[in-house]
Amino acid sequence: MWQNSGVSPSIPIIFEKKEALSPARHFVEREVPSFAAYSLTNMTFRLFLLACLFAPMLSQAQTNSNENALRLKHFWLDKAPLAIQGYDPVSYYSGKALKGSNKFRTVYKGIEYHFANSKNLETFQKNPAGYEPTYGGWCAYAMGARGEKVEPDPENFKLANGKVYLFYKSFFSNTLDDWNKDEASLKKKADTNWTKILP
Repeated sequence: MWQNSGVSPSIPIIFEKKEALSPARHFVEREVPSFAAYSLTNMTFRLFLLACLFAPMLSQAQTNSNENALRLKHFWLDKAPLAIQGYDPVSYYSGKALKGSNKFRTVYKGIEYHFANSKNLETFQKNPAGYEPTYGGWCAYAMGARGEKVEPDPENFKLANGKVYLFYKSFFSNTLDDWNKDEASLKKKADTNWTKILP
């Protein structure tokens, strides 16, 4: 029988034996993340990079889409999206308005243009903004005098400062004559009014 002598009996202590890790195993288990975690992290990083790359493109595409929609809404389109009743915008620079052909056509920012020949089409494609008629093709005089969108006669035009201006014409009236009487003032007003319509 055991008696208390002030000394605790010896209680065996069991130590868990841990397997020593080899240097290679220690590196794999302690230093390298699991394959699944690595793959997930890598995939997330790639998705982040793709988002960074495509975000500006998507934003620009949306901007272009909005701009095209406004142009389609405010340009003079006899049969949308065809502009200036199918007349060749480049032909004006030769001094005569020519009807374009469906064989030679292009679309610029949502607006379709037809051309009399392949040469004029190629010329337009090099500088489309430069060959578009001013004020979306509407009568320049009406845009300056009243800020209104009035359908012009596509064969009644004037070239000034490298741009084409179209004008309304009827049996009793030719707004090109009115424009020429006060061109500087009317042009300034027309520029301002058109900016209000299509910023």
